[in-house]
Amino acid sequence: MNRNIFLLALSQAAMMTTISLVLSSSALVGAQLSSLDLATVPLAIQYLGTMVMLYPVARLMERFGRRLVFCSGALVGAAGLICAAFGVQIGSFSLFAAAGFLIGAFGAVGQYYRFAAVDSVASERKSLAISWTLTGGLLAAVAGPMLARWTKDALEPAFYASFLSLTGVALLGALFALGLSLPPLVRVEDKQARRSWSEIARHPKLAMAIFAGVVGYAVMNLLMTATPLAMMCAQLDFAQTASVIQWHVLAMFAPSFFTGSLIQRIGTMPVMLLGCLLNLGSVAVSQMGVELVHFEAALILLGVGWNFLYVGATVLLAENCRKEEAARVQALNDTFVFLGVAAATLLSGTMVNALGWQTVNLYAVFPILLVMAGLVGLMNWSRLPWLRAG
Repeated sequence: MNRNIFLLALSQAAMMTTISLVLSSSALVGAQLSSLDLATVPLAIQYLGTMVMLYPVARLMERFGRRLVFCSGALVGAAGLICAAFGVQIGSFSLFAAAGFLIGAFGAVGQYYRFAAVDSVASERKSLAISWTLTGGLLAAVAGPMLARWTKDALEPAFYASFLSLTGVALLGALFALGLSLPPLVRVEDKQARRSWSEIARHPKLAMAIFAGVVGYAVMNLLMTATPLAMMCAQLDFAQTASVIQWHVLAMFAPSFFTGSLIQRIGTMPVMLLGCLLNLGSVAVSQMGVELVHFEAALILLGVGWNFLYVGATVLLAENCRKEEAARVQALNDTFVFLGVAAATLLSGTMVNALGWQTVNLYAVFPILLVMAGLVGLMNWSRLPWLRAG
């Protein structure tokens, strides 16, 4: 592993530690400060912040370089976490929710770590670079929920100390970014050298990469965000909720040690298809009951399924994207991804409250089946002239 990949993995760990602790606690804090129906609004604003900032971040990286933007993004995240902590302390739902936008901006910057990794290695090692960068999430899987349990009641009110402690984690992310030495992004002044958006949209593999990324992340986030509320309704305590989220985040990132190698062995789209099947397995487990073991098993399957689908979609995007259009296509991809994530997060609280955990899971089946159908179509592209023409 080269130095850049190592530092990007640590940056990923810092960003995901922040995200996993926020995931464990934000909906509970939101319910505490407001109501069950509005509990996931702060988290939705966080993902909205990620979505809104993705394109500006891409432009800033082209102009000022990735190292400076990665460092600045972590500092913005630290500022948001301080605001969130203050919102918890004074009991302000509005301030707590607004702080989510700044935390989301940190998340937007973090989405480019995996793309920076791609540019740090030879083309045949792209899948491995993405996978190794995402292994930073393993540290987050342990650190985030553990930090939540240790700090939840360390200061009054509950979770005030949690958000304060995360400020230090975000500052560590800024330090890791300062150590990076990344190649500059390719800038193309001649607009005729770039494909138009309509040409890009007609490229079947690029369209599939974006669609699969949107569905994979939105479905995962819908169910993950709904989990703390569903477990609260099932009379399970916060320690159990934190444990389930911890196992879920571990499952999201542990496969990264071998996902890249698996893609090299059997191909990108077969791995993505396997991710879809694991997501369907998660839904099946959720229908068996609402005991702790059901939540754990469902979220583990969901995490591994997300990894295969997300890493696969990222590799598919990188393989079919020209260098001169990489920044804007990556920004477009992640904008759509987080539009889906923000919508899923915003709806999750209301859906769990109105429909129940098991019904919410059933709603996830249809988009997963659509992705599977698209992947099967692409894998048989030679028999489909309309795909070959794209």
